[in-house]
Amino acid sequence: MDMGNHQSKWSIENSVSRHKKWLVSFAHAVYRLELPFVRPVHSCLYWVHCFIRESIAQMLRIIYWTPLFKSRLSNTPANLYLYSGLPLLIGPLSIYAGDNCRISGATTFAGRRSGNRKPQLKIGNNVGISWQNEILVGDRIEIGDNVRLAVKVRLVGYPGHPLEPNARAQGRADMENQVGSIILEKNVWLGAGVTVTAGVRIGEGTVVATGSVVTHDLPSGVLAGGMPARVIRPLDKEKQAPGE
Repeated sequence: MDMGNHQSKWSIENSVSRHKKWLVSFAHAVYRLELPFVRPVHSCLYWVHCFIRESIAQMLRIIYWTPLFKSRLSNTPANLYLYSGLPLLIGPLSIYAGDNCRISGATTFAGRRSGNRKPQLKIGNNVGISWQNEILVGDRIEIGDNVRLAVKVRLVGYPGHPLEPNARAQGRADMENQVGSIILEKNVWLGAGVTVTAGVRIGEGTVVATGSVVTHDLPSGVLAGGMPARVIRPLDKEKQAPGE
């Protein structure tokens, strides 16, 4: 009897093992499954896909995203090009935007909640704000005409938390002395991943290199970079394009 039970148990375990192996093999086969690739057919399908996607995106931009965003502005700018959806708007914030601006929908605009007055954001004419920018307004941020913000730029006008650990643990707001304005004068260009902290002014025409952290004022017409950012060299204005 014991021998029979042992054989029956072994038979069941062996059957389960075989089924498990088969299921694993089947899963691997499905994972590696590939349909035949026909270049002319799939090339056409790709362009049809792009056309449909862009048509839908442009329609949404014109009739939905742009009017919604304009409803949150204090003015009505001309030729606003808002792409890739609607920016994330957090907290109390007054936004003025100039004409001919290009703003990614993957941008965050935030205003400090605990201040004594409503934070102010002023965006000049012909400004380009690329995707995944974070513009956090503590008091005031001004972005001058023709400014370019590359991907993942952060303008941090307030930290959101106090430095004192007990106050931070209690969920208290940041202190007034941690908050400051950020001024980007016209023709400034911030490279990808640049962070600008509160209380900083960047002079006209200055370029800040990728990944830099700007913690103090920078003069006009220079190339700056580093952590913290420092002046690397003056820019040769004679070699810049007319109108820059």
